[in-house]
Amino acid sequence: MKIDRLLSIVILLMNRRLIQAKELADMFEVSVRTIYRDIESINGAGIPIVTYQGSGGGIGLMEGYRLDRNVLTDRELADIFSALQSVSSYGGTEHTLLMEKISSVIPPSQTAAFRSKTTQLIIDFSPWGLQPILEEKIATLKEALEENRTVAFDYVNAEGQSSQRSVEPYTLVLKGQAWYLYGYCLQRQDFRLFKLHRMKGLVKEKREFIREDRDMHELPWSTDYQRVTSTLVVSPILLHFTAEGRHLAEDRFDSTELQPDGHGGYNVSIHYPEDGWLYGFLLSFGTALEVLEPEHIRQKLGELALGVAKKYATSL
Repeated sequence: MKIDRLLSIVILLMNRRLIQAKELADMFEVSVRTIYRDIESINGAGIPIVTYQGSGGGIGLMEGYRLDRNVLTDRELADIFSALQSVSSYGGTEHTLLMEKISSVIPPSQTAAFRSKTTQLIIDFSPWGLQPILEEKIATLKEALEENRTVAFDYVNAEGQSSQRSVEPYTLVLKGQAWYLYGYCLQRQDFRLFKLHRMKGLVKEKREFIREDRDMHELPWSTDYQRVTSTLVVSPILLHFTAEGRHLAEDRFDSTELQPDGHGGYNVSIHYPEDGWLYGFLLSFGTALEVLEPEHIRQKLGELALGVAKKYATSL
């Protein structure tokens, strides 16, 4: 904890000309005497910190002291900063602290230009509205990942089947606007992908594990997704969007996938796994979409649509 506190103090001093010892003590929940001992340790490590007495005084870095920033260019630093902003949209003080550290190595004369670069592109992964339950799950999993501890939860799969799982967590994955946990399932004795929204009663266990060295550059969750969701991939599924619904097609598909039908609408050929998600996805377009083939998917969608219509028949 002391090392973390020392690093945090250095980063704060790089971003602020002066700061009061009492403010640092309150911030880190330690005594003022402890803060002064920390300052001595930092000085002993070769980082020049001075204390200014009197009104307007405080603790600060020696005038002109800056971290060596020759390793990265301004553009590279701005790109890293923008990436951290994207990740920090789901919380995490560690990202905010690192962003402060990056800002600290930018000379005051270049601050405005750097801020301009970091606001040219903003990617916010967080959904509309607050999701405290999801954020709490992410925080718990981050702790388990840091401590190499297993997690336990009840899991409901895509078919609605519930089971108890104990998992060695390896990676948090944000894919397709949904969060997943990739880890080793002790019940299945294999690596699995778990959707956070389907986890209930998530807790961090006391059991520690030795993390296996796995190459995450191969993106194992891409192939695992197909394995755990469906083994049947319909090829192809031919869709037709009406002229009134063409904007929906343009929002969802690339222009190279859209084939004009000659009447203001589009035909689209897709290759998706056939499962509950597919039917929900197709029905979400309402009357703007018609599945032309294969026939069995047309029939299935018709049955689902009739079922929905029956539920609301008394309201018509």
